[in-house]
Amino acid sequence: MTTGVLIVDDDELIRVGLRAIIDAQPDLRVLAEAADGAEVPPLVARHRPDVVLMDVRMPGIDGIQATRHLLATSADPPRVLVVTTFANDEYVYEALRAGASGFLLKRARPAEVVEAVRVVAAGESLLFPAAIRQLVGAYGPAGGDRLSAARLTEREAEVLRLMTTGRSNPEIAAHLVVGVETVKTHVGNVLAKLGVRDRTQAVIAAYESGFVTPSGPA
Repeated sequence: MTTGVLIVDDDELIRVGLRAIIDAQPDLRVLAEAADGAEVPPLVARHRPDVVLMDVRMPGIDGIQATRHLLATSADPPRVLVVTTFANDEYVYEALRAGASGFLLKRARPAEVVEAVRVVAAGESLLFPAAIRQLVGAYGPAGGDRLSAARLTEREAEVLRLMTTGRSNPEIAAHLVVGVETVKTHVGNVLAKLGVRDRTQAVIAAYESGFVTPSGPA
């Protein structure tokens, strides 16, 4: 299977570079490019990409607005991977809150770009726990009640705490001494109860509710 990618960036040099990296892989293919977030909805409808590489800062419709609109209006939206110059950026945080599955620095090595696209295409989140802690500490609101309203079981809460550290399902399974399928079930329950699409939004909800804090568990 080939993973289709849409590149959205107002810098032509960035688009050219990303296309060269992605199209060099046998399992990845760039379907289209855009220079503004306003072009995203029609291109997604026409090409149905699996992943959108979305520049976070663009004139006109930026990556935050484009991501929010895409996830709100598409029945089966693609995964969004934010591309940014700076990791500690409020725009990045807002894009993640809007539904992006992770972020990628523009200075990332080609191998990192390829791996990131494959990870989010597979339905996983590209989590950088330290970076997310820093973003939440700098920009995240606190005091939400999403966690209390979700009524997580004790085991689901434990799984969520481990998710905030960036552990994968196999790593969580090893830590809890349970099967990977059991962990997948717990993760699915956590996402459903929180009403979020993926692990990134679950981790952000955990921080914003005070369930965990940038300095450690609450």
